Amino acid sequence: MMDLRRLELAVVTVAMAVVGEFGCCSFGNVVTFDVKHKFAGKGKNLSALRAHDIRRHGRLLSTVDVDLHIGGNGQPSETGLYFAKIGLGNPSKDYYVQVDTGSDILWVNCAGCDNCPTKSDLGIELTLYDPKKSSTSSLVYCDHDFCTSTYDGMLPGCKPSLQCQYNVIYGDGSSTAGYFVKDTIQLQKVTGNLKTGSTNGTVIFGCGAKQSGELGSSSEALDGILGFGQANSSMISQLAAAGQVKRMFAHCLDNIDGGGIFAIGAVVSPKVKTTPMVPNQAHYNIVMKAVEVGDAVLELPSDTFDDADQKGTIVDSGTTLAYLPSTIYEPLMTNVLSQQPALKLHTVQDQFTCFKFVENVDDGFPVVKFHFKDSLVLAVYPHEYLFQIREDAWCFGWQNSGNQSKDGKGIILLGDLVLSNKLVIYDIENQTIGWTEYNCSSSIKVKDEKSGTVYSVGAHDVGSASTSTIGGILTFLTLLIALLPTSIA
Repeated sequence: MMDLRRLELAVVTVAMAVVGEFGCCSFGNVVTFDVKHKFAGKGKNLSALRAHDIRRHGRLLSTVDVDLHIGGNGQPSETGLYFAKIGLGNPSKDYYVQVDTGSDILWVNCAGCDNCPTKSDLGIELTLYDPKKSSTSSLVYCDHDFCTSTYDGMLPGCKPSLQCQYNVIYGDGSSTAGYFVKDTIQLQKVTGNLKTGSTNGTVIFGCGAKQSGELGSSSEALDGILGFGQANSSMISQLAAAGQVKRMFAHCLDNIDGGGIFAIGAVVSPKVKTTPMVPNQAHYNIVMKAVEVGDAVLELPSDTFDDADQKGTIVDSGTTLAYLPSTIYEPLMTNVLSQQPALKLHTVQDQFTCFKFVENVDDGFPVVKFHFKDSLVLAVYPHEYLFQIREDAWCFGWQNSGNQSKDGKGIILLGDLVLSNKLVIYDIENQTIGWTEYNCSSSIKVKDEKSGTVYSVGAHDVGSASTSTIGGILTFLTLLIALLPTSIA
C-alpha cells in the first residue's frame, strides 16, 4: 500500500470579516481563534483520502428529517476539512469543530450523548459540552424564532415547553440528532493590524445527543461541525437575519508554500470576477460551459452541461479532489496524457491513477481551464491537479464520478485541490461566486463598512506552527464592526 509522506506543518490564517454585532456583544474589531487541518502530512494513506471523499459525497446526498442539512485544505494527503478550536460556555471550554461550506449549523457533541466519540486519532482532546455546567446557557424551544425560521414554520405538535430538535440521516448511513441551545462563544478579536485581544458573543448551536456511523468513529473524530451553508440555521444566516452581517465569505488555500486565508465578509482586495449561482440549490452550484486542456477545447456531448440534469457544478471546500462525469473525465484524461505518451500508469486502490515522474510536472503536463457562465475561467495548473506521494511518484486529482453514481451520469464537483492558489469569494446575498489567482500565503484586505477602515489580513500574521501537533495551525480572524443603520458569509 502506498503511504503519503508527511507534509511540513504550516501556519494558515483564516479571516472572517463580519458587519455588525455578534450575538449580544458589539466587538467592532477582528476576532481570532485557532483552526487546524483535520489531517496533517503525507502520513495518511490513499485509502483514508478515498474514504473521506466517499463519506463527503454521502453527506452531499443526505436525506434530512424536518428539513435540516448537516454536513460535513489543500493537499489530498491532508484528507480535506479544516477544524477550528472555539470556546463555548461559561466557564469557557475548548471544542474542535470542522469548518465546512456544506454544513448549515454549528453543533457539538453533548454530555450524555449516545455513541459520541470519546477519543480522536487527530491528536486532540475531545470535550463534551454540558449546558448544565455553563452559567450562560439556555435551551431553545420549538416556538423560538430560530426554530421556526430553521424549519420554515412551527413544527407539528409544538408547545412552549418542547425543545427545538434536529435529526439528520446522511447518505453514507451515519446520522446525528440533538437539540438547540444558546450560549456564549469565546473568540480572540483583532484590535488593529496584527493586534489581538479576547472577546465573546452569543450563538445558537446544536447539542448532539446521539450519533451513529462515522460520526462516532475515533479515527477522524472531532467535537462537532461549524457550518457556512446557506440555510437559515447557519451561523452566518443567524447574524444576517438579525441585521448584523452580510452573507459573504472567501477562502484562499496555498498548496505550494502552505498556509492560506478563510474570510467571511467584505473583501476589498484583490478584486474578483464572478458567476451566478444556480438558484434553489442546497449547496454552492455554478454553471460550467466548457473545458479546455492546453490549447484545445474538449468536444463534449451537447447535453453535458444541461442545467436541469447536472444542476450546475458544486464548489465544495469540504471535498478534497475534483469529480467529473465520464463524458468530461475521459476526454480530459486522454488530452492530458497525450503530452506524455510514454507514461506508465498504475491504478492504486481501484481509484487513483498514478505514475512515476521526476521532472517538473508544470513543464510536462497542460493547464486545464474550466469555463463558466459570464466568462469566468478557472485555470488549474498541473501542480494543482496532481499530488505527490513520493519524490518520484504522482497521482491525478481528477476522479470519474460516473463510476460512483447509481445512474452512471455522475456530478461535477470541485474540491480544494483545484481551488487552491485562488481567492474564492461566495456572495450569498447576491447569489454569485467568483475567484482570482492569488498568492494565498500573502494577505488580503477587508473593510469595516461603517468607519471605512481597511485591514490587511495575512496568512501568517497570527498564530504559529508546532511540529508537535497534528496539522498546521490556522488562525480564524473575524472582522466585526458597528451595526449599520439600515441594517455577510
